[in-house]
This record gives sequence, C-alpha cells and structure tokens, in this order.
Amino acid sequence: MIKSVAIIPAYNEEVALGSVILRTLQYVNRVIVVDDGSSDKTSQIARLAGAEVIKHPTNLGKGQGLKSGFQAIDDEDVIILIDGDGQNNPDEIPKLIAPIESGNADFVNGSRYLEKSEEDDTPSYRRVGQKVLDKLTNISSGLAITDSQSGFRAFSKKAIPYFKMKETGFAIESEMLSDAADNGLKIIEVPISVRYDLNSSTKNPISHGVKVLLKIIKDIELRRPLIYFTLPGFIIFLIGTISGIWLFNDYINETSINFETTVIAIVFVVIGLFLMLNGILLDSIKKLINEKL
Repeated sequence: MIKSVAIIPAYNEEVALGSVILRTLQYVNRVIVVDDGSSDKTSQIARLAGAEVIKHPTNLGKGQGLKSGFQAIDDEDVIILIDGDGQNNPDEIPKLIAPIESGNADFVNGSRYLEKSEEDDTPSYRRVGQKVLDKLTNISSGLAITDSQSGFRAFSKKAIPYFKMKETGFAIESEMLSDAADNGLKIIEVPISVRYDLNSSTKNPISHGVKVLLKIIKDIELRRPLIYFTLPGFIIFLIGTISGIWLFNDYINETSINFETTVIAIVFVVIGLFLMLNGILLDSIKKLINEKL
C-alpha cells in the first residue's frame, strides 16, 4: 500500500485551515503545514486538527514554504500540495493520486480550466491574468498546461529531486512545471473544482500576478534564449531592414532623405543582429551545459 503526505503552505489561514486538514487526513497518511510567519493562530489550529507544523519566524514566501515541506518528507510514495485557504476540495485528492498509483504520471496538475464548466466560475479579471501566465509558462516549459498556477498538485517520490526550488514566492508553480518538463517527467492534468466565495485567501491577485509574470519572463530568458532574444531581435532587424530598403529606394529615385530616419533604421538593424546572435550564442551554451550534466 502506498504512503502519502500532504503539504499545506499557510500564511494567516486560520479561517479555513482546520477544515482543510481534517478532510485531507481522510486520504493521506500525514499532513505537514508550513506556517510561513503567520500572525494569527494558524499553527495552533493546524496542530489541533492533527497536522505536523513547520513554522517560519517570518514570511519567506510560498516557494520557501514548499521547500521546507519537501525537506520534511520521509518515505512517502506520493506527495500532495493543497492550499490552506479552502478553495481546493480535499475530496478530490484521490483523483490526483490515481495516475501516480497506476504509473501513468510523475506529476499530476489539478486544473480549474480543463473542463469548460469550471472556467465559468472564475472571476473574469483572474482568468485574463491566468491566460497570460499560462501562455508564458507554456512557452518557458514547452508544455500545454491549462492551469499553470494551480496550487493543488500531486507528485511521485521520483519527481522531488528534480525540483530546484529557486523561487521563493508564488512563481514556484511555474518553476516546478518547467523543471519537470526539462527532466522528462510524465505530466498530466486532471479537472478540479474551486471555490471563490470564501474570501479567506491572503493573496492580492493583482500584485501576485505581476510578480509571477516578471519571474516567468526571467525564466524564459534562461530556458528559452531563442524566444527571449532571437525572436524580438529578428522583428527589430526586419523593421530596420524594411525601413532601410524604403529609404534606399528614395535615394535611388533622388527623393530627399531624412538623416534621423536613416540613423534609426541602421540602429534597428544593428540592435536586431546583436539580439539574434546573442540568443543563438546563449542557446548553444545552454545546450552544451545540459550535455555536460
């Protein structure tokens, strides 16, 4: 029989945490709550509900919370991540565990948007931001994930060593997907439900989204230099070249030429070439490093 553990990162989640733990314990052997510097009774409630508690003295971020939780894993075969704000449904844990038990997956991502009926429950401002983050995460990872920011996931024991856990904040969700994809882990998604009527989350969705967006863009720079540098460079080079041809045509036809426009066209060509070559060089270096590892 497989052994399982659930890790719940929590920051001021006293409102819904107790219920989440009690329901989660119906499906796993252990629950580990990482209290990330909460100022309320998160730790006390977690212990009373039957969870093991790791407490950070200050708020270090979700990524650091998950890192602490992973370090506390013993010999469990399956690891589940679930948020402590009550938006995830612990009764859906078996859906996430099943593909790992059957050997069909190493990483199971719970998606709020895999079934269109769930998408209707998502506030529109959240879904617009989610689509942007999903697209950029997929560019970075080379995947086709429908819910890159889901906090409801399951992993096989085999997957854990591949997570670098460099991100300290909420961008950890995207980083984990990219790490899993880079190492050839079997990743699938299963549909999950979500509640937005509890208002127990401590996240500001706008600041959260902006921070994650910037982190993902930085990640694309490191993982996909051809996309980050070469593609924009080609566009800039193309604009400069077309402008140069247009200006040269004016010169041939003895039409007056604007000196400033000519200089701008030349600058565009030079910058475009620089970015393209920079992207190609960085991509070659990245491939060489990966071959050495």
